[in-house]
Amino acid sequence: MAKRDYYEILGVSRNATEAEIKKAYRQMAIKYHPDKNPGNKEAEEKFKEAAEAYEVLSNAEKKSRYDQFGHQGMNGAGYGGGGNHMNMEDIFSQFGDIFGGHNPFESFFGGGQQRSGGRRVNKGTNLRIKVKLDLKEIANGVEKKIKVSKKVACHTCHGSGAQGNNAFNTCPNCKGSGQIRRVTNTILGQMQTVTTCNVCNGEGQVIANTCKTCHGSGIEQGEETINIPIPAGVADGMQLNVSGKGNMGERNGIPGDLFIVIDEVEDPNLKRDGDNLLYDLYITFVDATLGTQVEVPTVDGKAKIKIDAGTQGGKVLRLKGKGLPRVNSYHKGDLLVNINVWTPQQLSADEKKILEKLRDSENFKPKPGKGDKSFFEKMKEFFN
Repeated sequence: MAKRDYYEILGVSRNATEAEIKKAYRQMAIKYHPDKNPGNKEAEEKFKEAAEAYEVLSNAEKKSRYDQFGHQGMNGAGYGGGGNHMNMEDIFSQFGDIFGGHNPFESFFGGGQQRSGGRRVNKGTNLRIKVKLDLKEIANGVEKKIKVSKKVACHTCHGSGAQGNNAFNTCPNCKGSGQIRRVTNTILGQMQTVTTCNVCNGEGQVIANTCKTCHGSGIEQGEETINIPIPAGVADGMQLNVSGKGNMGERNGIPGDLFIVIDEVEDPNLKRDGDNLLYDLYITFVDATLGTQVEVPTVDGKAKIKIDAGTQGGKVLRLKGKGLPRVNSYHKGDLLVNINVWTPQQLSADEKKILEKLRDSENFKPKPGKGDKSFFEKMKEFFN
């Protein structure tokens, strides 16, 4: 089933500001919130759909990709939309600030969906690393195995922050709910508000025996080897998102994300121009005059090309499909070979005599035809 347009889901225009997108998502989330629509699967799906749309449109880099490539640009290597892999706990933990840091329906309806036994879930911080890629890896796509230094679950307490028997006690302040409810008398009647417990920070329990290794945080410095699939066609500076591979959150929390920044290694022969590759080919005056066959480098090896007799310097030959692919697309760029006729800078006496004899030959005099295009016209034609 085809996905709906993210802007359509939130009911905003493509020129909507960040504040307008945030406001629209909040209205949608309140309208279809599970607490307001108990047992309504359709409302739950719309709630997740709105979260997926907001996850993309609230992120400048993802929004730019979506505006350029649509849903196709969200596929692969961390570009997935939120609704497909996020559960309710993910949505509340990631976008809880939209509601002021807690579930607003707990105040409005005196209840609220309990997540992880009513405990607040801590989210770890994101990590960002650079990955170097050469043109061949960019052209074909590659899977990189990278060792990342990061915060991981403590090996002693397995992320709980406590150790031994009876390691936790129920929070005496909130009686294990993780929340404090207060009733205030107003002119409109009694108003109930819900806040996170300031003693247990919303976890509903306090540590009785602190882990000696992590001192109660549940995390320690470690490392993880991560396989990162990188699609073909990425470019220098492009950022990919690997969900859930960042630092672990404290006390068995949710890990952050790992952002992969592409660092393109310059090729000694081929220059990149978007999806196209450029190569400067130098040939001798004799080969340009008589014609020849030469080999030129490509990302996957070499290709033979024919140089016609009488080829002029500045001519550009196009090798279709020998460039780079576009991310998540069947389109592929070309290899453009710019022909340069090399003029000798040193000549022997015999070579000078031969050329002197040819200097006044009629065939050696420049005769540009009316159909010959200037360099700028050629470049405009090739790149348009």
